[in-house]
Amino acid sequence: MHDTPGPKERLVAVVVTYNRLEKLKLTLSNLLQNTPAGLGRIVVVNNASTDGTGDWLVTQDDPRLDILNSATNRGGAGGFEQGLRHALTQHKADWYVVMDDDAWPEPGMLDQFMATPRPDDMAVAAAVYYPDGRICEMNRPSVNPFWSPRTFLRTLVKRRDGYHIPPSAYEASAPTPIDLTSFVGLFISKRMLDTVGLPDPGLFIYGDDVIYTLGLRKRGFEISFDPSIRFVHDCATFQTDGKKTYRPLWKVYYAYRNGLIMYRRAAGILFWVLLPLLLVAWKQAANRYGTDKATYEALRKAAVSDGLARRTARSHADILELAKR
Repeated sequence: MHDTPGPKERLVAVVVTYNRLEKLKLTLSNLLQNTPAGLGRIVVVNNASTDGTGDWLVTQDDPRLDILNSATNRGGAGGFEQGLRHALTQHKADWYVVMDDDAWPEPGMLDQFMATPRPDDMAVAAAVYYPDGRICEMNRPSVNPFWSPRTFLRTLVKRRDGYHIPPSAYEASAPTPIDLTSFVGLFISKRMLDTVGLPDPGLFIYGDDVIYTLGLRKRGFEISFDPSIRFVHDCATFQTDGKKTYRPLWKVYYAYRNGLIMYRRAAGILFWVLLPLLLVAWKQAANRYGTDKATYEALRKAAVSDGLARRTARSHADILELAKR
């Protein structure tokens, strides 16, 4: 939409959307309630939606909207890479904030963020809630248990609650240091993007945010959870159980391949201790897929091979084809 860089903005938002037009409308409406001083531009990456999203976006004339229409669906990872690359090139901002198409800041939050002086070597993660006010579990930040023996032992006992920040952090008067967070309400400075680079578009979905934020920490940057900056995420309630399966089946590949890359980055040398446990669990999970067991196995084997080699170049079309066999 813009051929030459415009004037420098202080904050640019990047929103990735795919076939969720009604939710995107609500997200953009909420974003545009922030003043231009708090939010200079909104880069919307339309990931080849087929539900009329492109047609609706053409009718939007707010000067702060910058629309990118991708020729193919590049997943969340590809969308954020494309959006941030464009934002860095066309909108020279101090800060960039990323979010899904079903998430938005509460009123005044971006103005509040920009009104507070912040160092450019510390990313900021917002407190994310469901629309009913409950803490959004899928966006609850965490620390890396492999970097702290005490946290590692706590994780063995409490599992997820051992390494994720506690609910009390959401009520605290001061920010909490973290290592890992999601791409919903994450504020990243231009300095960080210039130093660490962009998310790996080949990850497609699953774990791209964790892998990226771990990369920030490994390069010496800090990440702070700021409970005073609140976002809403209108997503399905996060649930876990021992019978988890992936549908559509192609998601198996990304969950396992990206999981191996993520665990390796997080655990370091301990990854090789963890690896046999993961491989056994994924092998046993084949029994949950019934008549799709053979397809599951093909996806699992491809994921393990690519994950151990840290290969992310396999196309989504190839994965879809593998899932049809």
